[in-house]
Amino acid sequence: MKILEANAGALTNFEVLDFLRSRGAGRDPTRVIVPIAPSEFKVYDYLEQTAACNQTRQVIGEFLGKCESIKLTKAEILNIINIRPSSLVELYPIIEEYDTRFGEAAETMEEFVETVVQLLPPSPNQMQSEEGTATDEKEAPDGEKMETAPELDSKV
Repeated sequence: MKILEANAGALTNFEVLDFLRSRGAGRDPTRVIVPIAPSEFKVYDYLEQTAACNQTRQVIGEFLGKCESIKLTKAEILNIINIRPSSLVELYPIIEEYDTRFGEAAETMEEFVETVVQLLPPSPNQMQSEEGTATDEKEAPDGEKMETAPELDSKV
C-alpha cells in the first residue's frame, strides 16, 4: 500500500468502517482469523450501528455536491455526514455561529436539512424506530404482544 498523504485530514465514519471492512472485520464471525485488534472490532461494532453502515461513496459524493451552495466548513460537513441530523434542532449545535451565519436564511437551512434526510441514509436504529411507528402493538388475551397495522385498528 502506498501512502499518498499522511494525515491528510479527518475521516468520516463511513471511511473508517470501509477501511475496517477492507481488512476483513465483517467477514470473520469468530474474530480470530483476521489481523484486527480487539479495539478495532469495538469500533467496527459501534460503526455498524450508526448511519455509516448504510452510506456509500456515491451518496456522500452527491451530498458534498449539494453542500457547495451553503458555506460550511469541512469539520461541519464531516459532522453532518457522521451524525445525519434530521431537524434544525439537531443541526444547530453542529454549525458554529449558526445565528450570525444563517439566521436570516432559515428557509435555506430547512431545505438543507431536507436534503440531508433525503440523501444520507438513516442509521439502523432510526430505520427500526420509523418502522415501529408504522405498526402498533396490542396485547393478546394470553399476555403476548401482537403487532397490528394501524388501519386494521380503526375497523375493529
